[in-house]
Amino acid sequence: MNGLMLASLLLPLLGFLLIFLSPNKEKKIAAISFWCSHAMGVAIVSLVVLWVKNDFPNHEFEWFTLYAADDYKFPILLYFDRISAVYLGCVWAIFSIIVKYCLVYLHRESGYKRFFLTIFSFVFGLNLVILSGSIDILFAGWEIVGMSSFLLIAFYRHRVQPVRNSLRAYTVYRFCDIGLLLGSWMSHLLFHESQHFSQLANLFNHASFPPAGYGSLLLLSTLIIIGASGKSAQFPFCFWLPRAMEGPTPSSAIFYGALSVHLGVFLLLRTDPIWSYHYLTRFLVFMIGLLTVVIASVSEKTQSNIKGQIAYASITQVGFMFIELSLGLDTLVLVHFLGNAFLRCYQLLVSPSIVAHLLRLEGSADTDFYINSKAKFSFLPVSIRNTLPEVLQNTLYVFSLQEGNLELVIRALVWEPLKRMGVAINNTNPWVKALFGLAGAMLILFAFEGVGVDRKYLSIPIAVGMVFASLSAFGQQNKPVSVWNAITLSSILAGIAVLFINPLAKLDVAIFLSGIIPAWLLGIIVLHKLLKNQDPSESLFTYQAMAETQPRLSLLLFISFLCLVGFPISPAFLGEDLLLSHATSHDPWFALPITIAFIINGIAGARVFQRLCMGRPTEICTEHRIITNEIKQSFKETQPHTIQGRN
Repeated sequence: MNGLMLASLLLPLLGFLLIFLSPNKEKKIAAISFWCSHAMGVAIVSLVVLWVKNDFPNHEFEWFTLYAADDYKFPILLYFDRISAVYLGCVWAIFSIIVKYCLVYLHRESGYKRFFLTIFSFVFGLNLVILSGSIDILFAGWEIVGMSSFLLIAFYRHRVQPVRNSLRAYTVYRFCDIGLLLGSWMSHLLFHESQHFSQLANLFNHASFPPAGYGSLLLLSTLIIIGASGKSAQFPFCFWLPRAMEGPTPSSAIFYGALSVHLGVFLLLRTDPIWSYHYLTRFLVFMIGLLTVVIASVSEKTQSNIKGQIAYASITQVGFMFIELSLGLDTLVLVHFLGNAFLRCYQLLVSPSIVAHLLRLEGSADTDFYINSKAKFSFLPVSIRNTLPEVLQNTLYVFSLQEGNLELVIRALVWEPLKRMGVAINNTNPWVKALFGLAGAMLILFAFEGVGVDRKYLSIPIAVGMVFASLSAFGQQNKPVSVWNAITLSSILAGIAVLFINPLAKLDVAIFLSGIIPAWLLGIIVLHKLLKNQDPSESLFTYQAMAETQPRLSLLLFISFLCLVGFPISPAFLGEDLLLSHATSHDPWFALPITIAFIINGIAGARVFQRLCMGRPTEICTEHRIITNEIKQSFKETQPHTIQGRN
């Protein structure tokens, strides 16, 4: 089974590499996609058959150890059980359908190669999540899925709205990553070497002797639920999924209709022994599902596009899955997941054809055309059909149009305060900031040398500086280089703070900075080359479309961004886990500021990349404006003649 698990995991990665190295020719890309998807299907079917033949075992496989030092160990751990079997089989079936569909649907699309690169990276991340044996490996796949979503929502990067919506979805992903990152940290803190998914159930076998205190388990459960709610667009994060439908229809089908939207359910299934241990967290999951069902069901009624309606329908069904999970109906959840995934995938793939068919019918009809010509329950008396007062009906209608104002609430409570703090830091006089920095350094030196304060307490002002640097990057509006420098400064301060906490962590900090410093240098070089011909009168934070005009430099900037924010292709990803492990063993308070800094850095870096590399090229915009003005002018010239002829 070990070889088949590796084949199922690595074949999408192989497909990604082959497509990346191949020329931009549709036939070659289509052939690679076809054979890699079929090879992955053979591996998954063989794995499931062998698993059934071996009497459905819970199989764990440690491939190798990525890094080990003292009491720290980062194993590449894979795990296969009935949850993995259901999800992996569904991934193969839907992915094969999407690949076959896209070979024709995206014919002659300018982003043909880019789409298949992103979809294969998504499936690799998804398989990594499904086959993960620990929460650390799950988080790596979680990050890959999130980045693939960010790119696919903004696939039509010439249009402003898909680009904006991709950042909205990514900010929700990053915010909910706080729950998963801190949850990973707490699992190390509470369970030590027993945080493997295969071992979780055994930790909670004895109700009289839980592995941790009630408060600790409640906090860990809440963090996990936050991560699951954000990924599955549950209350209060319901708003981002309909906006994520701006991408191509096939990506909407596989991401937000079928697979990605159910990853929150998968996380709850995997960590069920933790959050289901107490009734309070069960009730919390139940209420999140119930509120989601109510809000999404009402909001669906006023959606003006078919993809938005399907999105809210999918959110509603996932809400029901949350309710089922809170009631302990795990098997029903798996069946429900399969039904909803295949149904939403089918609905989204046929939605363009349905809309086109209805438009043809409307064009050929001689009379008024209504899709629903007969009201529901028309056979009932009017007094029974209209049971709600008119005022309540109007209230629900407005509530539905505004989608519960959830996005405004999240923005007002989370993003606006952070942005205001960042703007305030950036507006502070540089001399004042330098004075405060010098005073802080002298205070640390005096406390360390003169008073004899324990050096670990000196990490507190450094951690504050780390968060301030991240807020400065988040609040910066028109200076990409300053954002890059602020993100790097925040990461360096994180490493320095860990050295004050534990002076023996020099090697771990070096591993972390070995991913940060080269990425920063690469980014600075690329930014200077991209911006050297920039018009000073034009704001740097309008969409610059460098991916069209400077594709190679844009690719290098993207790689720099990924490494700078600790994506799983960089040593910084392992370094982040190492820094958090030192917080676990020495000063747990440090986990919160370092996690907040990492999350904010990711959002700030994504915004810089998006603003510089996406958008419509200037020459295309200028040509479009010229053509539009010519059409308007010709219309004005012909309009008087038309009126004169009528007279």
